[in-house]
Amino acid sequence: MRVYGHELYDHLPYLRRYARALTGTTEVGDALATRCVEVVVMAPTRFGLDRGEGARLSLYALLHLLFDQSAEAGVGNGRPAASPHPIERALTALPEADRRLYLLVTLEGLSLAEAAQVLNLAPLDAIKHLKTAREMVRSAMTQRVMVVEDNALLAMEIGELVSDMGHVVCGTAVNQREALSLLKAEKPTLALLDVRLADGSSGVEIARHLRRTRALRTIFVTAFDGDLEEMDACHLGQIVRKPFTAEAIRAAISRAVFMPRPVALA
Repeated sequence: MRVYGHELYDHLPYLRRYARALTGTTEVGDALATRCVEVVVMAPTRFGLDRGEGARLSLYALLHLLFDQSAEAGVGNGRPAASPHPIERALTALPEADRRLYLLVTLEGLSLAEAAQVLNLAPLDAIKHLKTAREMVRSAMTQRVMVVEDNALLAMEIGELVSDMGHVVCGTAVNQREALSLLKAEKPTLALLDVRLADGSSGVEIARHLRRTRALRTIFVTAFDGDLEEMDACHLGQIVRKPFTAEAIRAAISRAVFMPRPVALA
């Protein structure tokens, strides 16, 4: 009897990556992938190892089966634990079929038809499920951005960059009083702050308030980054130095989108 060790080895990176995404943790995912390998070794042709790349679809389906069996046996609940990461949190909120379809297409690079085959979905149903999942993830990535900047031209330029990225500028403020009013009325999810404001108020104090009350992600856009060191505030957010470039603003916002929400200050 032929042993398909080499063929199985070629699929291991995909199995481990998908198992980790499916379960939400490295440890549980690796254990699931190991269990999958043990099953396949006992019947390699049953799971398509004699069919080259076509085996991947059978292996993904087997991972689903083993994961669901673990949940039925009381080992976990068939869903990853809640994550602080906004995209992972959005995926966890999806119906399980939608979540798996999104992962198979986006993470694993399967065609929609291949992913539908793995999940035993009709093609039209798969299109609908994938659209729902993508809209949910897109919504999770879209930020409501508050701009705190007392220079009207710079505030307008930053706002245009934010909008061009597909995010929503929920308001601009020139001082701490206006910023706190915006926080209450507009519920921003991200704030871009100058450090020194014209009326003498401080972007650092605004950032501290945002972190205490909303655990909000913040980005300092300032020519006075030395103030952040003096006030022991560098941990409160990323720093973009003025004069800034569009690329620097975009990069900072993109990093913020993919960062988990910070822990609220005591």
